[in-house]
Amino acid sequence: MITNYLTIDVEDYFQVSAFEKNISPDAWPRFETRVNKNTENILAALDVYNVKATFFIVGWIAEKYPALVKEIGLRGHEIGCHSYKHQRIQTLTREEFKEDTKRSKAILEDITGKRVIGYRAPSYSITKKTIWALDILAELGFEYDSSIFPIFHDTYGIPDAPRFTYRHDGLELTEYPISTALILGRKVPVAGGGYFRLFPYWFTRMALKSINNKEKQPFVFYLHPWEIDPGQPRMKNISLLSRFRHYNNLSKTNTRLHKLLSDFQFGPFHGEQ
Repeated sequence: MITNYLTIDVEDYFQVSAFEKNISPDAWPRFETRVNKNTENILAALDVYNVKATFFIVGWIAEKYPALVKEIGLRGHEIGCHSYKHQRIQTLTREEFKEDTKRSKAILEDITGKRVIGYRAPSYSITKKTIWALDILAELGFEYDSSIFPIFHDTYGIPDAPRFTYRHDGLELTEYPISTALILGRKVPVAGGGYFRLFPYWFTRMALKSINNKEKQPFVFYLHPWEIDPGQPRMKNISLLSRFRHYNNLSKTNTRLHKLLSDFQFGPFHGEQ
């Protein structure tokens, strides 16, 4: 069996980009945090199937809950950087992006005592307009990125980017793009998150199997701890589209996750550093 890449983006429900117009990082301390329990539940599920993953952790979360970061590492999972304030790169200057990323990387390395070599942008916000971020990642010592989604989308994506692992030109930086499956010749996003909740599981399984069996490639799968938490507080005054994207089928995610872990073989991008 091909070993695929399982990634967990550790952020809390109130930190998602869909809510950024309503909730600024300054307001985060006012909200009930649920990331500890939800992440522990994911860790428990991974233990059942003896699966290791890469956890991309928001620096604000790591700073607030260093014990959670240590627990993830102690269980043998890889720890990567998911920014400090979970702000889309399009909203930042180059210097702001550099300082945010540098801060988060330092926090994670201080907690774990290990190098952090992997990065994932909030909401996959490395696009053609923000491709300059890759130079900064290489400058800060990252060895790989997993932020580029080779699809058309209203807020992210580089449609003509390669679908499988590649090296960025002129940089000591490897890219692990978010996976798509070819369905009737078209790229379909089937690699987790809202797509995992939107599509029926049989379709997700079929599409992911086609990547492994027909294309002989591993896929990159992602999930957020808040996606297994149907009891999370409901946000008010958000758009219907954001409401659908965030809350659709939350009650089904945990069951589907267990099926996924049973049906496929997974590992992290990199093991011990």
